[in-house]
This record gives sequence, structure tokens and C-alpha cells, in this order.
Amino acid sequence: MAQLSLFKNFEGYSPKYNFFKNSLLGRIHDSIPWDELIDCLPDERVGRGAPSWFGSKGMFALMFLKAYFNISDRQLLERFNTDWSLQYFCGKVLAEDQQIKDMTIMTRIRAYIESHCEWEKLQEILINHWKYDVSNSHVLLMDATCYESYIRFPTDVKLLWECCEWVFESQLFSICSEYGIKRPRSKFREQKLAQMSYSRKRKNSFKETLRRRKALVYLLNKGIGQLQDILDKNKGAGLDLKDFARFGVIKKVCQQQEFLLDNPPSKLKDRIVSLHKPYLRPIVRGKEKKPVEFGAKAHILQVDGLTFIDKLDFNAFNECTRLKLSVAKHKRFFGPAKQLGADRIYATNKNRVFCTGKKIFTCFPKKGPKKLSKAEKTLSSEISKQRATVMEGVFGTNKNFYGLGKIKVKGEKREKLMIFFGIMTANAVLIAKRRKAKESPPKQKAA
Repeated sequence: MAQLSLFKNFEGYSPKYNFFKNSLLGRIHDSIPWDELIDCLPDERVGRGAPSWFGSKGMFALMFLKAYFNISDRQLLERFNTDWSLQYFCGKVLAEDQQIKDMTIMTRIRAYIESHCEWEKLQEILINHWKYDVSNSHVLLMDATCYESYIRFPTDVKLLWECCEWVFESQLFSICSEYGIKRPRSKFREQKLAQMSYSRKRKNSFKETLRRRKALVYLLNKGIGQLQDILDKNKGAGLDLKDFARFGVIKKVCQQQEFLLDNPPSKLKDRIVSLHKPYLRPIVRGKEKKPVEFGAKAHILQVDGLTFIDKLDFNAFNECTRLKLSVAKHKRFFGPAKQLGADRIYATNKNRVFCTGKKIFTCFPKKGPKKLSKAEKTLSSEISKQRATVMEGVFGTNKNFYGLGKIKVKGEKREKLMIFFGIMTANAVLIAKRRKAKESPPKQKAA
């Protein structure tokens, strides 16, 4: 393992450093308020696995770089070892014979940041710093999207079989072998052959699937009882806290699946769809290609291209109820909103009355006999166009180029942190390009 204490802070200027300052990456670096972000983390690195050798700026910088390059943790650290511009960005320059060999640094950094600061506080710092680069601050656009998590498409049969494998193969059989206990009788081997036969079929009828679910629920119930008896008799049998947490999730999955055998899914709340990510919930979006998505639902606000998060939750929520709170949040950051762009789901009577009382012009479809004037029609169509093009375009850009297509990290807080840094990195790129455009003189047309 490399001696990472050999890091040295870069002092002074060099031709390479000047090249870095004039590049897009250098401008992104200058657009971020590092001092205010550093104050969010404690000076002393405490806790298990805390990267005490790496400064607060370096930890935040690596999170921005991961979203900017949209690469894995290993690829980021390998590039950091060979790219001096990334080292300048983080404020840590390696010597020629030094390199990072510990590829778990990013995991520890994410765990450290999530345990010491919330993304809401970091967002407030960044928005307050960037709001001076916004020109049309009176126009507020809002919409909701889902940032999907990296899981295979969940089905009841897959989830039940995954739970059965964990109970029997990962825990029950290994504990019996370790303690010299006779294995309790079960139909696990027969059900394993039946599961292989079921999964090999290209299509399975509803009756076959229902029969498979009933068999797996019965097997899982029996396995949970047998494992619980052995744990009670052997004082936990050496299971750690993660295993006990997983066992609790499996018990809840078994109860839910037993409930779904006789009841429709709409009556079940907080349905677990992934054993490894039990906090995920099915988000019904009604899209043509993806009617249901599995990830975090985000209510996003946008002001002159600057995007920030109003609400981020793994449970489904109705975004139209967030309009009043979003207007209040916009007022806190940018002042009162005069124009508002949103799709038709926001056009409820309560929201219309609220916007009329606050004298906010909206792009909602007109109600009543009084028609819009020609100027109002033009303004309404322009706001709708901005929401449908600029804002929807930002969603696609963030998902395709800033690591938000499929969130691969595990953990509720870590996924939210990755979504936050992806959106804020896109904002930093936008601010950097705007500042560069203001500095460069306009081109003169040839005579």
C-alpha cells in the first residue's frame, strides 16, 4: 500500500499550472467555493476508515471529478496517478515515483462525506455562490424525474429465490457445517432444480408463476424458522450486524410476498423490490418505454439553466403539491418569481389560486371565458418551450454524461450524494462556460 502521506501541496506557478488555469477544468475549479465546502467537514479526521491523509478539498474535488468524467472509482484513481491536471484540481501533486494503489479511497470518501454533512447544506452553499451568474432570476421552471438505481429488473420470483439462497446456502448450511449441527430437513435442493427449470423457459404462464411464488414463500418461511431456531440456540452463531440487518429485510420480504398472494399490489405499502437495496421503491412514471422505474424521484427546479434539487426521495410523491414550497425556495435564493413554467400536472385549482395571488404568470392552460392576449400567448408558449427543451434536455444530459444514468453505489444516503454531485457538476460546467464567454471579446464580422 502506497504511503499516501507523501502527498505534497503544490506551491507556486509553473507552465503546466497556467495551462490548467486556462482550461475548462481549471475554470470549473475556480467556479466552486472550496473554502465554504471545506468548513462543512471537521478539521480532525475521526471514525473508522476516515481518509485522514487527504484534505477536505481533495475529497470534494474527487467527487466532482467522478461526476465530470463519468468513470468508475478505479478509472478515476488510475487517471489521477497519471494526469497532472486532476492533481492540480484536487490540490495534491504526486511526485514522479509516487502513485495511489489503494482503490477503496472513493468508497471511504463517500462514507465520510455522508456521515458529516447533508446534501441540502452543500447545495445551499453552491447556489448562493452561483446565483450572481444568473440573469433571468425571475423565471422559475420545475419538473420531476427519476434517477434510476443499478439493479436487475425485479420480479417476485427472483426476489424470493434470492432470499432463499441467502437463508439456506449462505447462512443455514454454513452455520450447521461450522458448529457440527445436523442440517434440518428442507426441500431446498428440489426447489433449486425447479427454479432452474423455471428460469430456463422463455415465457412462463401466470399459473406457473403463481405456483412458483407459493412454493418459494413456503420454502422461505420454513428456512427463516429453521435459521432463527439455530441462532437462538447458538447465541447468534457469529453473525455480524450486516447479516442481522439482511435477515430482518428477508423476514419483511417474506411477509410482503405472502400478503401479495391474496391481495393486489396497490394495497401494499413500502414494497421491497431489491434485497441488496431494500430502500428502493417502484416509481410509477407512466412513460411509454418505462412505465415503472426503480430509483430516487427528484423534484428539480431550474433558474436560467442553473439546476437545483427541491426534493429527493426514494418513495413516490406527487410533485404538484411542491409548487408552493418551490416558489418559497426560489424566493430565498433568487428573490420573488414572476414567471413559472411547469407541465399540466401542476395546474390544479389550488396552485392556480396561489399563483394568481402572488401575481405569478404561468404557462398553464387557460380556464374560464376570458382569453389570453396575443402578448400573453407568446410569453406562455415561450415559457412552455423553455421547460420542454432546456429543462428536459438537462435531465438527459445529466443522465448521459454526468454519471446519473444508473446509480451503482449502495446505500440510501450515498445514492442521494451521487445524484447531488452529478447535478452540481453540470452546474459548475455551465457557470465556467458562461464566465469564459463573458471574458472573451465578441468576434468582429469581416467587412
